[in-house]
Amino acid sequence: MGSRGDGSLLGRELWPPPSDAITKLRFSSFSDRLLVSSWDSKLRLYDVSACVVRAEFSSKGPVLDCCFHNDSSGYSAGADHILCRYDFNTGAETSLGSHDSAITCLDYSNVSGQVISGSWDKTLRCWDARSRTLVGTHVQPARVTSMSLLGNNLVVSTIGRHILVYDIRKMSEAEQSSETPLRFQARSVCCNSDGTGFAIGSIDGRVIIDWFDPSHAQAKKYLFKCHPKPAAGPKIFHPVNALAFHPLYGSLATGSGDRHVNVWDVHIRKRLFQYSKCPSSITSLAFNSDGHLLAVASSCTFEEGEESNSPIKIYVRSVNDAEVKPIRRTKQ
Repeated sequence: MGSRGDGSLLGRELWPPPSDAITKLRFSSFSDRLLVSSWDSKLRLYDVSACVVRAEFSSKGPVLDCCFHNDSSGYSAGADHILCRYDFNTGAETSLGSHDSAITCLDYSNVSGQVISGSWDKTLRCWDARSRTLVGTHVQPARVTSMSLLGNNLVVSTIGRHILVYDIRKMSEAEQSSETPLRFQARSVCCNSDGTGFAIGSIDGRVIIDWFDPSHAQAKKYLFKCHPKPAAGPKIFHPVNALAFHPLYGSLATGSGDRHVNVWDVHIRKRLFQYSKCPSSITSLAFNSDGHLLAVASSCTFEEGEESNSPIKIYVRSVNDAEVKPIRRTKQ
């Protein structure tokens, strides 16, 4: 099992790809291993350097999210309501527990040693990874659609445009709870790389840049169009399905239903780079730990009938500074 080659401007194509829509890409913090979850009810572990699939695990339903515990183990969850842990070396599978409905998102905290899962059952659940026990259930205002964890900061998006910010050391109450000023549903959230704020992607092609410090949020919060619809032609909204901050430079990669990946200098709201158009919608993005690789998932999003036969691709691009390094402006 290997790469399809480097002919594409999008980067190397990992092979074989999943057989159904890709839901999440996650790089390990310790290597260039890549976890991929998909609607074909499988979790795959790719070794990007060797261009091979190192492990593959099957679930009873579509896998909607995944994350690493460390380089040799990880987690997945999805439509079967079950949160599972996998040992990549032995192939062992362990169930940590379940929700009352589909689990849409999850993450592992190195700080607390907990796995945090969000579900359509309108709860967040915290699991002790060592004892494999449920340590807390936290009711949300609606079905959880996405979340992002960095350090002690957890950002949660739910149906109804709710955005909640938690300190995972005191999950009993959200530190912030609000409705976004977006007119449409949020599709994605992502904490920025320096831990000061986060981005929210909307189904209408716009992104909000927000901050954890309430005083900064009032003064510096802003919204911009990053995947605008064409001025001419039918009125089509291109959702921002995927967000990823560069771990060193803090620039923001956005992936959309328009099949493009854009990279932004969020401080001056200027696009730094646009990659070649993908064959299908962008469903997930991930930088590796040092930011020299960007993984792009391109597959159907089930938003348009003709997309059901869209190509399914995973590209891994070697990133150079010209694509992601913010523009430094000197004061006049």
